[in-house]
Amino acid sequence: MADRLGRLAEEIKRELSSIIAKDVKDPRLGMISITEVNVSRDLSWAKVYYSQLGSEEERAQTLEGLNRAKGFIRTELSKRLRVRHTPEIIFEFDPSLEQGAKMDALLRTLQVSREEDGGDE
Repeated sequence: MADRLGRLAEEIKRELSSIIAKDVKDPRLGMISITEVNVSRDLSWAKVYYSQLGSEEERAQTLEGLNRAKGFIRTELSKRLRVRHTPEIIFEFDPSLEQGAKMDALLRTLQVSREEDGGDE
């Protein structure tokens, strides 16, 4: 069962990425990436995590655009998936990409300061 849910989640992720990139015509949806999809055991909902670089305001606009297009996205998804019931979609921002970029910058700063201090101790 878990294997089936995993495959379905991957298929939803792939199809959602395509639908959002090619079919949704909302200017609020800039460059976003679907990072992960979690599907409930009863297939009633799918939590869709997305990442986006930008300001808090841009993220809010993106979420608004995604929620406004949710009906269209779910209809398109139902045409592409081979399941009896298309899960309800819940969009959530995934901060991991942003956190990774901050961590990378911190590590670079640390490396530069070590080099300036004369290398390893």
